[in-house]
Amino acid sequence: MELARNKQKTVEPKKRKLSERKKDMLSGYLYIAPFFIVFGVIGLYPALFSIVLAFQKWNGFGEMQFVGLQNFSLVLQDPLFWKSLYNTVIMGLMGTAPQLIVGIVLAYFLNMAVIKFTNFFRVTIFMPYITSMVAVALVFGVFFSNNESALANYVIGWFGIDPVNWKTSEWGAKIAISLMVFWRWVGYNTIIYLAGLQSIPKDLYEAATIDGANKVQQFFHITIPLLKPFILLTVFMSTVGAMQLFAEPTVFLGSSAFTRDEAMTVVMYLYRDAFNLNSFGTASATAVLLLIIIVVVASINTWLTSGTKRKKGRVKHAKR
Repeated sequence: MELARNKQKTVEPKKRKLSERKKDMLSGYLYIAPFFIVFGVIGLYPALFSIVLAFQKWNGFGEMQFVGLQNFSLVLQDPLFWKSLYNTVIMGLMGTAPQLIVGIVLAYFLNMAVIKFTNFFRVTIFMPYITSMVAVALVFGVFFSNNESALANYVIGWFGIDPVNWKTSEWGAKIAISLMVFWRWVGYNTIIYLAGLQSIPKDLYEAATIDGANKVQQFFHITIPLLKPFILLTVFMSTVGAMQLFAEPTVFLGSSAFTRDEAMTVVMYLYRDAFNLNSFGTASATAVLLLIIIVVVASINTWLTSGTKRKKGRVKHAKR
């Protein structure tokens, strides 16, 4: 009897300990459950449903009809899809590549101790990112109006260039939208680069100055290499954002955004198929193709951006 009581006493704390662990695990799962529930409902389920829908013919109301790869064939044979892809790539290069370069330069100057009112300039540069798209559309709509007296036409008139119909011409619409993208996102990338610059130890610049390195040499041999992780991040995010360009051309062109092809992007092409033509199958096929294109382009950009680091590593290894 005494042995049995001793065993019972030794077992009871273990049971209580195990139940407490289970309670802690359950409470932890309950804390993170809302995120996964919301992500599953508005993120994972639509993505999986879109992949399934890419192989179906559906107008949003009737029954789905399995058509295999027919939707992909229709999209790839449509000249408007390739035109929209061309527009997306061109406006992506014109709008994102300059903002990354200018963002690094602006961040470098904002990080200098000799610059006064740095907090004011930081807020000013970041303001376009938090500005409403409606306000942005109004400002750029007036600036790039089709009228000969528009501000943009007035400026280019100084250089002897004829007035441009910015919303209807091939390159006029691309330039206007690219400038809108640049103006809106350059401050966002500048703040990211500024955070990266502030993480670089000042001792490195002081040692380089003692060794006789000027500001340009310090920028290319200290700043740029140590900003590599931040550059990779901004290149990846900018690539994804450029391939998903939708808001800027839509608000700039207004009602004619989905009826003209001068500035139609892949996402606008997708939207037109789904909500204007009620062809959800081809729209989903376009979404799948866009996902593949984004993965490929982002991987190439990341590989090219990190190419300098690999080359330096090979040179050091060869010297050893």
